Order: sequence, then C-alpha cells, then structure tokens
Amino acid sequence: MSKANLLDRRQVVSTLLADRKDVVAIGGLGASTNDMCAAGDHARNFYLWGGMGGAAMIGLGLALAQPKLPVLVITGDGEMLMGLGSLATIGLQKPANLSIAVLDNEAYGETGGQTSHTSAAADLVGVARACGIKDSQSISTMAEVEAFASAVHDVSAGPRFANVKIDSANLERILPTRDGTYIVNRIRADLGFQPI
Repeated sequence: MSKANLLDRRQVVSTLLADRKDVVAIGGLGASTNDMCAAGDHARNFYLWGGMGGAAMIGLGLALAQPKLPVLVITGDGEMLMGLGSLATIGLQKPANLSIAVLDNEAYGETGGQTSHTSAAADLVGVARACGIKDSQSISTMAEVEAFASAVHDVSAGPRFANVKIDSANLERILPTRDGTYIVNRIRADLGFQPI
C-alpha cells in the first residue's frame, strides 16, 4: 500500500469511538491510549500504562466478565506483536462481544520509530485467523473503519479482529490520567460496581 493511502490515526480512533454507546474501550500502550483520550475522555476508557502486550488480554477479561457489553481493544502493531499469544487464547475462548483494532503503522512508535515486523513478514490478520478468530480483516479505507465500528456493537458475532493500516505521523500527545486506581474505579462505578 502506498504511504499516501494510509489512514490518519486520530481519525480512525475518533471514528471507532464516535457512536460508542455502552462500549468499554481499552487503549494499548502509547499512541492508541493518547488517541482515545484525544477523541474524548470517557468513564469507560481503560488507559493502559506500562503494560505492553497486555491490551488484548485485558479486553478478553472484560469481555468474559461482561458478556452483554461490547468491548473494544485499540492497540498498536508493536504491542500486538508482543502479545501474539493472546490471540490464541481469544480464539479458544471466542468471546462474542470482543473486538480488536490494531493501528498498524509498521513501526515501533514508543521506542523511536524502528521498523516493525508488520512491514515485512508478519501478517497479523493471518495470525488472528490461524488462532481461530474467523472475523479477521485488513482495513485500508475509512468506510471499512466505519463498518467495523458499527459491528463492534453486535455482541453476538465476535470475536472480531481488524488490522488498520495508518500513517506514522508524529502527533501531539494528549495524555490521560496515569492514576490506575482512578481509571479502574471509574470504569467499575460506570458499570455499577463498588470501587476497589
């Protein structure tokens, strides 16, 4: 794909969260968390700080604990590569309410922009399918992003996986709170549970 045809990262995340209704969203380490905050802080945003490779598993845990709620993981290619084993567990558990969107700029953005494996041999969609996530797709247009965002609300047809090819623009960081207890308690309260 030509670099000129790559999607704008912030526009992708804003579109994924535009009509979120009751979606619980987990942001992966770094840019995806910043982009979720830039799209608008929300009581059902779980911002991941310092847990690289864990976003999909946190999403799986929430999806299994709250099977009637749509759960959306928004993460990057570097973090997904680090947590590839999570796709096997998700494929085995098959949570129908879980969706994963990987923002793939083919670079390790948090460590200096080195070229990631998705620029060459690593096929994340192929890995997700091989792990049993049948609804796995590559996304390269905003129309496809919009369709995926709509599908997230169907809690009976997942899990679903999308690898979204984005540009590698260096954008201003919009940092959410780093207070983990606050983040967890805010989500718990919004879901009707007592704080921990």
